[in-house]
Amino acid sequence: MDLEGYARKLLEKFDEDKVKEMLIERIIEIKDFEREKAERWADAVILEVNNAYSKTLPILSYYKTGVKMGEFGVGSRGIGDFYVHRKIGEMISKSVKAELSSADLDDAGVVKFGDFYVSISVDGIHSRLSEFPFIAGFHVTRACMRDVMVMGAKPIAVFSDIHIADDGDVSKIFDHIAGILAVCELMNVPLVSGSTLRIGGDMVIGERMTGCVGCVGVSKCVTPRKNVKEGDVILLTEGAGGGTVATTAIYYGMHEVVEETINIDFLRACNAIIESGLVERVHSMSDVTNGGIRGDAEEIAYVSKKALIFDYEKCRSAVNPKVLKMLEELEIDFMGISIDSLMVVCDEETVRDVKKVVRSVGVRIEEVGWVEKGEGAYIVENGVKKPLKPRFRESAYTPIKKVVGEDIPKKLEDMTRKIDKAVEEAMRKKDYVVKRLKKKP
Repeated sequence: MDLEGYARKLLEKFDEDKVKEMLIERIIEIKDFEREKAERWADAVILEVNNAYSKTLPILSYYKTGVKMGEFGVGSRGIGDFYVHRKIGEMISKSVKAELSSADLDDAGVVKFGDFYVSISVDGIHSRLSEFPFIAGFHVTRACMRDVMVMGAKPIAVFSDIHIADDGDVSKIFDHIAGILAVCELMNVPLVSGSTLRIGGDMVIGERMTGCVGCVGVSKCVTPRKNVKEGDVILLTEGAGGGTVATTAIYYGMHEVVEETINIDFLRACNAIIESGLVERVHSMSDVTNGGIRGDAEEIAYVSKKALIFDYEKCRSAVNPKVLKMLEELEIDFMGISIDSLMVVCDEETVRDVKKVVRSVGVRIEEVGWVEKGEGAYIVENGVKKPLKPRFRESAYTPIKKVVGEDIPKKLEDMTRKIDKAVEEAMRKKDYVVKRLKKKP
């Protein structure tokens, strides 16, 4: 619970005496304090909020859209989320240039240092895995390492950032790090640095855990999404899912499926391609995560200016059988959820060699589609070709997400305009600060 945000909202509606009593009730309920201590906490919260928001400098304020994160689907790997990431990419493209950045819609950014490309990625812990710190650590580490390896890079270091709310058990730190280290040890990549903090210090109470893990890799070449070419073949390794599928299994009580997600097949497949030297012949590698095949296909088609065509049944066969059974029983679209398959796009001459080297490390890989002239993504099902589009949110994969739904909000256009305005105002602030500091001797 965010006491600061809670108090701010209450103070907009009620006088301070009433707000104090409401805060005292919540603090006693959550912290199990004696009333006297809860009163002192409530007084301090109100004092801090009044001091912080009674007056402000321009740099401390920000343009408020009135559009909420959940309302616009940010973080939900769908249309709204993709739009926000494209706006972030636009902001980045107007600043210091990189070889590859968020503007290219790849999950890792790349800079060049001498003769080497350095790939960097950071992934956030899956929010619903807060009470399952080991698998949260395992899956987020696998994700960031995966993001670096699909750029053709060999991972060389991992770093972490763990935030746990005030009442969270300290043991979460160690369980989470153990999950990180499991992947690091299997891939022989060291965890070199990180930080451990409380979420919001004393102002956020509860047991929630969040944070991220990052990875750095080096290579002599890169394999970004935009490099796909007309006539290429699309390959997929078997996907058993990661944090998202594990979350589905946990919250639907199908805990045995969690075990299917605990593997490093994706990393082994990538590593085999890199170690064999085939990476120099592969045009593009990516992970099927951001809104599933629907989302990734849309983004690849967008940055490459090519049309991607997928065979429905072949894509379906690329999903781990136990995971697929769970998804279909729960009526969750496997094409709209993160199945964690490695997608390799290469010319026909390279296909056989890629299949051979991936299968040599015990990972299944199959042809599922092709690239042709045009634009957009398509699916062929029962001989019929039709557009393959992401939904507003990725497939609803927990009971609460089923309630939230996947429908596009009626006021999406209005919200989009407000978000565009927020980007303009943020960039104006950045330009002002940069200009002012450049004038200093």
